[in-house]
Amino acid sequence: MADYVYTTVPGKVKALLAKIRQVGIPPKATVQWLKTLGFSSSNDTTLLGVLKFVSLTDSTGVPTAAWTNYRGADYKSVLGDAIRRGYAELFSVYPDADRRSQTDLDHFFSTNSTGGKQVVTKTIGTFKALAEDAEFSESGETTSHPTPGPSTQVPTHTPQGSGCQSVPGAPPGLHIDVQVHISPEASPDQIDQIFASMAKHLYGAKKSEG
Repeated sequence: MADYVYTTVPGKVKALLAKIRQVGIPPKATVQWLKTLGFSSSNDTTLLGVLKFVSLTDSTGVPTAAWTNYRGADYKSVLGDAIRRGYAELFSVYPDADRRSQTDLDHFFSTNSTGGKQVVTKTIGTFKALAEDAEFSESGETTSHPTPGPSTQVPTHTPQGSGCQSVPGAPPGLHIDVQVHISPEASPDQIDQIFASMAKHLYGAKKSEG
């Protein structure tokens, strides 16, 4: 029977999650790292176990791709997915576990862990503190959040017909989907030049025919 992680300071979970979105990504989430963020109490160290349980860090404390994704605009759904994976057994019993009553959660954790009453209470408090700052998909399925890479793919097509831009001179029924890889470091002028060049080559033939 597996035990669930808990922190003795569930009231600080939300504050720590907010810090993760505000500060840089550390090489490793450690006790010293917590102290630099103002979490200097000895009880605050239990927060590190929570980060591991929902896979924001790996077993050694190194931030994962989920940590990186959590810093983006969809942080609430990213956290919801992480919680659903960490508490998979709970959500298999209660798909709406984040909205369940204290009684339901108490029954689940009491019968699915070896901890005593005090531990169960803290476990529930930890789960609620995490869920309070998260969003969960109605379908119960996790959302795919791509890991940021060195470049961004930008599909350039017209949302008509098959959804792809026809190329002048191409045989009827043939469509080409063009993808442009633009470095995040590219300046606005460089981006404009890229699309200007595309327009020249894609539509130049059509203009010459006219």
